[in-house]
Amino acid sequence: MTTTTTHPLFAEALAALGLEPGVRSFPDGTRTAADAAAAIGCELSQIVKSLIFAADGVPVLVLMDGASRVDVEAVRRELGATAVTRADAALVRETTGYAIGGVPPFGHRTRTRVIADRSLLAHDVVWAAAGTPHTVFPMAPRELIAHAGAALADVREG
Repeated sequence: MTTTTTHPLFAEALAALGLEPGVRSFPDGTRTAADAAAAIGCELSQIVKSLIFAADGVPVLVLMDGASRVDVEAVRRELGATAVTRADAALVRETTGYAIGGVPPFGHRTRTRVIADRSLLAHDVVWAAAGTPHTVFPMAPRELIAHAGAALADVREG
């Protein structure tokens, strides 16, 4: 693990917000939540997954703890949408500016609606991708949720 610079788009977002969260790089990668938790040495539930879905064709970002899965039906109800589906890699990159496995919770190419699962609040610190599959950063969950402009909801599978 080393302290490092990050994806230019995310670095720009951090600078605009006046944040220096201590981005860390892991050469072996943190593409999955399990990889990230193992590399960092934290609980799987302390990892923030930034997942893009399409609600009636409109991208939406869901922030979920690494130990849980998103309940797509709960997201559909929360948004009042007819249908919610998982976005493909092309839509993820087009919407966020990042590849799957490196999507941060904020600092995206386009502004999207964001839902954060309440489970993230169970920790003092959570870890999220910093724009690449090799970089992560720590932040208090309420601060992360605020920077993401997220609405809190219960959208994890029971």
